[in-house]
Amino acid sequence: MVDQRRIDEMRDQRRERIEGRRTVIEEPDRRLIVRENNRVFIRHDETERFRRLGGELQVVPGGRGGETRNVLTRPDGVQIITVQSADGRLVRRIRRTPDGREFILVDNAFGGRPPAAGFVVNLPPPRILIPREQYIVPVERASVDQMVEVFAAPPLERVARRYTLDEVRYNYNLRARMREVELNTITFETGAWEVPPDQVPPLEQMAVAMRRVIERNPNEIFLIEGHTDATGNDVDNLSLSDRRAESVAVVLTESFQIPAENLTTQGYGSQNLKVQTPGPERANRRVTVRRITPLLAGGGPPPPPGRPPR
Repeated sequence: MVDQRRIDEMRDQRRERIEGRRTVIEEPDRRLIVRENNRVFIRHDETERFRRLGGELQVVPGGRGGETRNVLTRPDGVQIITVQSADGRLVRRIRRTPDGREFILVDNAFGGRPPAAGFVVNLPPPRILIPREQYIVPVERASVDQMVEVFAAPPLERVARRYTLDEVRYNYNLRARMREVELNTITFETGAWEVPPDQVPPLEQMAVAMRRVIERNPNEIFLIEGHTDATGNDVDNLSLSDRRAESVAVVLTESFQIPAENLTTQGYGSQNLKVQTPGPERANRRVTVRRITPLLAGGGPPPPPGRPPR
């Protein structure tokens, strides 16, 4: 039986502090819920997810500007290097192969921009010129080939530049330029975030589709988003949705061998309601998955349509 940790237990362990004009609420696993300029968002340390999945972790402090390098060496010899700023923000994620080659998967500081340079992007909503059922695809009604098509599709509109992971995470109109697969098959216990064992098998078909896309390009990045309905307070909802997204990422790696470094997670609480209602609504308690590599790479027109990977 899975240990269903609950948000009411986490609530008692929070610590709150004031930093200038913002309020920071810290949870014991280094999650930070930040209130700033009429916005509230959550940050977390993804090194904890990698640590949970095993391997030898070496922490190398003393980098430039107080940066820390977390080097996780897996049994196959591949190293995942997470570079963090002095305040714990993700700066860069790198995959180093046993022959010494390095591939930058995530760069939050390209062009010399620090990860704290800001993440507000003023973009209009994307124009959705395809049928809605092709833009948001429910996993329970989609074949593997359909999900591959969604994940492999180019952005709905031209991506004018490279964006940082923070910009993608915290700007809905930006990430909404990529199509998504919606997970309606997971029913979390109230206030809990672990995926029940009997709800793991339905994720297999989606994992097969993700693996096909990764086989074509091993450096693909998928964003797993957690959402809640509008009941409860925003701090609890952000923490709960963030943890549920992470739990899905852990299942995809542990049960279906999706490399952890190809996944990133983010909770949004009730910020992006599917059904606009202030009350309880199951459709709003969901997890969605979209490929965000084109947003991180940026530049150039969408590639011409071609045969999706098999």
